[in-house]
Amino acid sequence: MSAQNSRRRAASMHAVRIAWLLLASGCAVGPNFHRPAAPPVTQYTHGAQPTETVSVDGTAQRFELGKVVTADWWRLFQSANLDAVVTEAITNNPGLDAAEANLKASQNNLRSGYGIFFPSVDTNVGATRERYSGAALGQQTSGSIFNVFTLSTSVSYALDVFGGQRRLVEELHAQMDVARANNQAAFLALTGNIVNTIIARAAYHAEVEATRQLIDLQKDQVRLAEIQSQAGTIPYSTVLALRSQLASNEATIPQLQQKSTQSAHLLAALTGHVPAQWKAPDVKLTELALPGDLPISLPSDLVRQRPDILAAEATAHAASANIGVATAAMLPSVTLSGGAGAATNSTSMLFPANGKAWNLGADVTAPLFQGGTLWFKRQAAVDDYQQAMALYRQTVLTAFEQVADALRALDHDAQALVAQHEALADADQALHLIQANYQAGLATYLDVLVADAQYHQARIADIQAIAVRYQDTVALFAALGGGWWNAVGGEISAGAAAPAAH
Repeated sequence: MSAQNSRRRAASMHAVRIAWLLLASGCAVGPNFHRPAAPPVTQYTHGAQPTETVSVDGTAQRFELGKVVTADWWRLFQSANLDAVVTEAITNNPGLDAAEANLKASQNNLRSGYGIFFPSVDTNVGATRERYSGAALGQQTSGSIFNVFTLSTSVSYALDVFGGQRRLVEELHAQMDVARANNQAAFLALTGNIVNTIIARAAYHAEVEATRQLIDLQKDQVRLAEIQSQAGTIPYSTVLALRSQLASNEATIPQLQQKSTQSAHLLAALTGHVPAQWKAPDVKLTELALPGDLPISLPSDLVRQRPDILAAEATAHAASANIGVATAAMLPSVTLSGGAGAATNSTSMLFPANGKAWNLGADVTAPLFQGGTLWFKRQAAVDDYQQAMALYRQTVLTAFEQVADALRALDHDAQALVAQHEALADADQALHLIQANYQAGLATYLDVLVADAQYHQARIADIQAIAVRYQDTVALFAALGGGWWNAVGGEISAGAAAPAAH
């Protein structure tokens, strides 16, 4: 128990020393927040950072370090239908509306916080009619009825001696920065989800088309196999094997259509519509242009651009300011007050000389003993700040990881797509050769079946590789922050239409 008392006495002495120092200097209590420095690196990946991918279909993506990321990056895919969906979502998405409302609420909270720097002025007007009874004072006089009219004004002003109020406003400002960053993050997530969903839906359509072409081919094979089986030239088991493969491929069509339907429903929800009232546009993979020149922000700029990093930084700033608020609560508070008023029995004589009253005063309140509550609240504020800074560092690490992943992914995507193109070309050629050999009697239907399966797998894998390359390009723009800082006016508003193409 004596140790606890010693700690409390030490805390009290420490608070007194802080008070005298701040009275002398006029500074605000608590630490002054400084923006954390960016990681001391000049590239995102270990070793040689890729500068461009291999060329596929005549396109090699080039990574241009330090170039400007456009705010309307989705327009680089050169699809009018995609642009229309993004624009509609920006206008109608409820999530963006909620983020915008949250930002406005934080701005108004900040404006309300500035009111603490001004005197508080209140006025009171009263009118009373009562009957006076002398019996209450032991008098024998009869009661009388009279009116009382009062008018008074009071003024109070809390001196921000130790800067606690300034720290409170600083915290409100940081909370507004959090809301702004969350607003930008919602915008980035929405645009990224729309582009990714449109790409996925286009891939599903391409897979359905490729599968249907294979099904038509297999139907012809089944028909011919049935004729040959009836003629006794091939066993009936070959017919059954071909029918099984045909049915298996036909079963994939509803699965792909379901995925396409889910994508359409997701696009409807993202654009602020119920699925029954909105039809998603049909976009083909061949209608999308793969961006060739990809701007890459400098690592030192990334921490000033990504919305999640900015939100984590603002959260740490708010926690830092809260330390000052908690520290000021341990110190004396000074309030100046004054008031003036008048009372009369008639409204026509509300300001007689003998009815006036006024007062002036100063109030100093200092916490003497709170059972350690204020001290440990300050310690909790310090712990919250340390947690916020740790989460900030983790957010930065995750951001750099995502950019590095996207850069390597695009490099590997191009290499994989080259291999897939070669595999598809070889499978297509092999299928034609097997079909010719079968017609010449040099191959069996089992050979045709195997070649069909290999071609189908190669075709689907090629479509998927193309879609992955597009989606990893989207992931790179999202990892870089989406370029919101280059929008017209310096900021993208959730309720605004998409900026014009550059």
